[in-house]
Amino acid sequence: MATRKNDRRAGTRRLEFVVIECVTPELDGGRYPVKRIVGDTVSVGADIIKEGHDELTARVLYKGPGDDDWSASAMQYDFDDDRWYGAFTVDRIGQWTFTIEARTDRFSTWRSELKKKVAAGQDVSSELIEGAQLARAASRGTRSSATRASLLHTAKLLEDRRDTAIEKRIQRALDDDFLTLMQEYTRPADLTRFRRDVSIVVDRERARFASWYELFPRSLGTFADAAKRLPAVAELGFDVVYLPPIHPIGRTFRKGKNNSLTPGPDDVGSPWAIGNEQGGHTAVDPALGALDDFDKFVAAARALRMDVALDYALQCSPDHPWVKEHPEWFHVRPDGTIKYAENPPKKYQDIYPLNFWCDDRQALWDACRDVLFFWIGHGVKTFRVDNPHTKPFAFWEWVIQEVHARHPDVIFFAEAFTRPKRMKSLAKLGFTMSYTYFTWKNEAWDLTAYLEELTQSPAVEYYRGNLFANTPDILNEYLVSGGRPAFRVRLLLAGTLLPLYGIYSGFELIENVPVRLGSEEYLDSEKYQLRPRDFNAAGNINDDIKRLNAIRRGEPALQAYANLTFHASENPAVLFYRKASHEPVVQWTSNKGHPVPAGVLEALGVKTKGGHDVLVAVNLDPHSPQETMVHVPIADMGIAADEAYVVHDLLTDARYTWRGERNYIRLDPNVRPGHVFRVEREVVAP
Repeated sequence: MATRKNDRRAGTRRLEFVVIECVTPELDGGRYPVKRIVGDTVSVGADIIKEGHDELTARVLYKGPGDDDWSASAMQYDFDDDRWYGAFTVDRIGQWTFTIEARTDRFSTWRSELKKKVAAGQDVSSELIEGAQLARAASRGTRSSATRASLLHTAKLLEDRRDTAIEKRIQRALDDDFLTLMQEYTRPADLTRFRRDVSIVVDRERARFASWYELFPRSLGTFADAAKRLPAVAELGFDVVYLPPIHPIGRTFRKGKNNSLTPGPDDVGSPWAIGNEQGGHTAVDPALGALDDFDKFVAAARALRMDVALDYALQCSPDHPWVKEHPEWFHVRPDGTIKYAENPPKKYQDIYPLNFWCDDRQALWDACRDVLFFWIGHGVKTFRVDNPHTKPFAFWEWVIQEVHARHPDVIFFAEAFTRPKRMKSLAKLGFTMSYTYFTWKNEAWDLTAYLEELTQSPAVEYYRGNLFANTPDILNEYLVSGGRPAFRVRLLLAGTLLPLYGIYSGFELIENVPVRLGSEEYLDSEKYQLRPRDFNAAGNINDDIKRLNAIRRGEPALQAYANLTFHASENPAVLFYRKASHEPVVQWTSNKGHPVPAGVLEALGVKTKGGHDVLVAVNLDPHSPQETMVHVPIADMGIAADEAYVVHDLLTDARYTWRGERNYIRLDPNVRPGHVFRVEREVVAP
């Protein structure tokens, strides 16, 4: 709610001349910033209220990183929903701020009343004198002698009481140029500002749209060997190559193959057991090469227009230098030993968790922050953060702000497979994107409910889901039992439901053998041993991946987040959804979305991006062909009930002419998992 300076007669109570409330976008009363991407238009809304019948005027004040002064954008009032709307564009990465000012528009109120009385044939002599007083007051607010003279001349004319001048006086009172001058130079008597400045974090494009590929460099050999793999990854269409920890690996309690507690002399151990006598979080495993070799790997990726993402795992092996240098940074038992990581009944003897609330807390936090600065200095601007939900949220909020103050383009990706409220809280406090529960959503009802939660709730203001189809930790039963068709289904879903998705290497080769029945762990997991691969082995789905990523880059609808809607399929085994060409402008108050009226957007100059609607149908049954009638939302797409339209399958390049809402689809999982239709509308005569 808006406030004004204290009035002595009211004691400590603040007087509210104009009420400003229900401001959007705003997250948890301004506690956290909402998120946008550079180039986005930010739509702002507010309920602005005042007693009586006076007309109001309002504007959005905003400033971006490095700005000393506020810029302003006028707000528009929509009578139907009794709400004010404004907009501005964020053209730089970093922290933005906006607020709202409102006041009584005394001149517009006077002008409106004058029009009504003139139309009714009433005497307006007194009203014209009032207008003259307003003009004289406005003249004192300009430094331009010409403007001041114009306003004073108008005031003198309005005060002319000769009956023969009445029409001329009225005409001048209602002239548009007089209105323009008064709107610019009238000093408000009750200017009221929203009590908070609302924050917005603006990220680069890859925070919302990117295709991720995870690989273990050690399975390829060295950094130099892994760099030779990058052109093939780029050719598949990936934007980000993500590396698990590349640091020296502990020797104490090193894990053997398949997570064995009795490793052999040649076992390489888990890269998440970070640190030995060769260094810790700012060192690289000598088996991979030197730091210069890593720099060359980053440069090779950059030359292919790919980002390198590093795993940021804040844990140590018992051999990490920090254990000797700073034992107080760990959890020390009463007997003086350091406690290893546990998630009973699971034990991780090769890992020591850090004690973020130790007595030397600030030194520990600074050291963890400086690890990020070190790798940023080596060209890394994206970090996949391991298990952030097991570290203090206060630490994450602090360290992300510390990094963004110097490097606002850094992306933080939360590997937080935990309770929903924890995942959302991490997103609020600063994580750019997050893993999701997508891997375990395999039926139409479950996918629909979950993706609607991600894209059609207040979470869209701050939570960006990244749909990884698999990870080194997650081999879902659907992939185990469904074989190659299941992999093609999950790839298609991940790449078309949201603009962020990823795969872990081996997915393209249909690796789906678990360590034992019912387990989500891979047999011969790459977490504990080397896994050399022939990436062109028979049965691979490289062509599917390449085609899908090309489609994603070519279709703006697949690059937007909140434009997903699900539509009826008469067979629940076939999921049918639309990615709209224009992402709806929705403002969220509490748990309710309020679409901004199209007329208001047009008045504010908000332009929607071009492109086509995309319709996707996916057979969720990897074992059997399925057929159905799908219900196309033609009314939402501006297609008449009897109008023919063309759907172009971007996977096969086939075109079909459809008419009306209900249309037939048949999908054989052994031939194609689904359709990705671009709605082209134009019907070509045979």
